[in-house]
Amino acid sequence: MRDKLSEERLNKLHPKVRDTFRKFIDECELQNPEWTLRISQGLRTFEEQNLLYQQGRTLPGKKVSNAKAGQSLHNYGLAIDLVELDDKVVDWNFDMRKLAPIAEKYGITCGSKFRSFPDLPHFEINFGKTWEYFYNLKKDKNGYVIL
Repeated sequence: MRDKLSEERLNKLHPKVRDTFRKFIDECELQNPEWTLRISQGLRTFEEQNLLYQQGRTLPGKKVSNAKAGQSLHNYGLAIDLVELDDKVVDWNFDMRKLAPIAEKYGITCGSKFRSFPDLPHFEINFGKTWEYFYNLKKDKNGYVIL
């Protein structure tokens, strides 16, 4: 992983997914040396999620999320949003679908495959479960759901 900020964000994810996301990003960058990927979002609080949900509804801006607090795997540290850095500047036009074959190799679901609200920068490890499953789990002393 070439980006230091991404490393910090990776270390806040659920401990059970950190290594998988690290290997995924490392392989993407290794196979494509011109790419530097950044985790733009990782673990997100319920409050942060609600603010994103309100955007384009009760707050200015366009809609960026259909997920209320608790309905996003970001809220459990099981999802990341990626951007590509081009000479340390975020490239918003980078097609994240290019990463899908590598993501699938690691059991990572790509948001680009979501039917109702495709989310190209989004990647998640859901263990075959929906957000409702994680919402009802108990948390450990560090605040992570117990898997």
